Amino acid sequence: MTDDTNQTVKTEHAPLQAMVYRTLRTRLVTGAISPDQILSSRRIARELGVSPMPVREAISRLAAERALEVRSKSSVVVPEMTTARFDDLLFSRLQLEPAAAARALDGVTTELIDELHGIDEAMNRGLSSGDVAAYMLGNFEFHFKIYGAVPGPTLMQLIETLWLQFGPMMRLVFERYAPTHNEEDKHPLILRALRQRDAGMLADAVAADIRDGMRLVRTGCDR
Repeated sequence: MTDDTNQTVKTEHAPLQAMVYRTLRTRLVTGAISPDQILSSRRIARELGVSPMPVREAISRLAAERALEVRSKSSVVVPEMTTARFDDLLFSRLQLEPAAAARALDGVTTELIDELHGIDEAMNRGLSSGDVAAYMLGNFEFHFKIYGAVPGPTLMQLIETLWLQFGPMMRLVFERYAPTHNEEDKHPLILRALRQRDAGMLADAVAADIRDGMRLVRTGCDR
């Protein structure tokens, strides 16, 4: 195969690789991929209607981001959530996400706050009805619409990488423990801080929300 042919193949696969990556990323951050699930590149390729090559490339990218672990050509899994990994993720989230929210405050409009309120209400309905998938997707949208109110591609990419790593465990934990989880939902505090334009209150509320959710993940890991 000539260099020109190689370049043509790479160019043709680029959009497919990006599509597969976005699909798998969404499944990871929303917990649609479970911690004990064994992934097959060929099975994913058949499901998405693409060749195995862009799937393997997307999986390699996610493995580099520590969201997946390639054990063999036919075995791809979510990495084990060890205590050290959990502590590292929690520390990183607490450093980045409260700061991202406070930084984005100037870009938050009244319309966005209303949209966030609607997302939070839909999340509560999903949790009450047992629709954990809707809850997880809503939680992702709620946070990232805030963080993205002021463009910051590098910061957003770093935060997304963290969400890729804890999403599968969060989904599993919420399915098991959320119905009996009685701690106060922190999203109303976040919305209040947004309405009052209080960056300090907002950062504290986001940090409290992170600790609350990750506490459930630790409970799931410990059991």
